[in-house]
Amino acid sequence: MLLRCIRAENQKLHGAPIWLVFLVVPLISCLYGSYNFLQNLGLLSFTWYNLWTQHTLFYTLFFFAPMVGVYAAYLWRLEHLGHNWNLIMAAPVPPVDLFIAKFLAVAKVTLFTQGWVFVLYVVCGKLWAGLPGWPPLQVAVWLVRGVVGSFAIIALELLIAMLIRSFAVPVLFGLAGGVSGMLMASKGFGMVWPFALMQMGMNSNKSEDVLAGSGGVFWAACLIWTGLLFAAAAALLRARDVRA
Repeated sequence: MLLRCIRAENQKLHGAPIWLVFLVVPLISCLYGSYNFLQNLGLLSFTWYNLWTQHTLFYTLFFFAPMVGVYAAYLWRLEHLGHNWNLIMAAPVPPVDLFIAKFLAVAKVTLFTQGWVFVLYVVCGKLWAGLPGWPPLQVAVWLVRGVVGSFAIIALELLIAMLIRSFAVPVLFGLAGGVSGMLMASKGFGMVWPFALMQMGMNSNKSEDVLAGSGGVFWAACLIWTGLLFAAAAALLRARDVRA
């Protein structure tokens, strides 16, 4: 049953308008970051690390979480139309399977988004900024950590989109979450707030590794937050009945 749900969610992604968001939003973030980097060379050294700090400053703070909110709201949109929710609750499929399938679909798009961000980072670094050499291997590690750190955000945004029919609410929630994540991380509480995990994993706006010596805590926090949100989604889906 789960495989059928996964196939259905993947079919929704074919030709979906969220791919326009996938292409355009990271591009805007990349242009902001590159421009900011070139305008602050009096303060920043001319290195790939410092270009990364400017790219991630905008991407993780203002763009990533709202983008995941768009992905989540789009995938729940069909279920919220008409009486489709009743069909879900009456179908011979555990409702939590639908949540898992949507999570995997958004996680896949997020993985592609991270790859697109890296491509834009390299292109801007070489063709616009004219940086010598190539990005350090550490950047790839930060990108992967960002994907893992995003799992809690994906689960939380899907939970919000499941409970609230409005398309705009998950997006606005993501924007507020991005800002709050930065504030929590700056106060040393990043591990206890899901929106901060992705920023910390990406090493957002830092040239030194912020997770040095605390990588185990980071992975555990990602696992715990994602598990708790999955448990909450499963409990809510079991408690919900058909709608009149």
